Amino acid sequence: MTSAVTFLLWWAYVFTLCQSAAQEKRIITTEAGKDVILPCGVPNNKNIIVVEWSRTDLGEEYVLLYRDGQIYLEGQHPSYKNRVDLQDSWMKDGNVSLSLKNVTTDDGGTYECRVVQRGTNRRKRGILKTEPISSRKLEVSPSGNQAGGGNGNSRGHPGLLPVGMILAAAVVAAGFLISKRQKKKTSDPPPDAAAVQQLV
Repeated sequence: MTSAVTFLLWWAYVFTLCQSAAQEKRIITTEAGKDVILPCGVPNNKNIIVVEWSRTDLGEEYVLLYRDGQIYLEGQHPSYKNRVDLQDSWMKDGNVSLSLKNVTTDDGGTYECRVVQRGTNRRKRGILKTEPISSRKLEVSPSGNQAGGGNGNSRGHPGLLPVGMILAAAVVAAGFLISKRQKKKTSDPPPDAAAVQQLV
């Protein structure tokens, strides 16, 4: 029973660490006035014909639309004009990360990256109706007021660390209690050999 509880607590701890690591990668923090890269990639660039970056609160207007070798301005949200580009215009190694210049506090939000590769259905305009291959939350603090970040550095969600610490403490406590019980069982003196022979 105790080994099963330890096993479950251990896996709960590992799961929390994995969730925390995944969350850290999805949150990008920066200061207003700086440039930032929102990462996104696909296994290869050979068949990429459409790359679309959108923000979940912008409706049908997109942040960036690359199609058939060029970036389209029609349908782009006005606040992103002349401020966004693909980090690598050649999309080497499938890199379709978004480069956003001169970030403002209004740029904060959740960004989604969608890619269409040759041979799949696609729409000519507007938001692609496919699942995003990457989602990044951008948090922008006013210039000079960023807490513990940097130029486009990612950080974990503040609420996840205490959960991980609580689970870690629970695992350590459970392990301590189990080892203490096992020590108590094994610390009883062994039966006297003469007494055992008398019983036989």
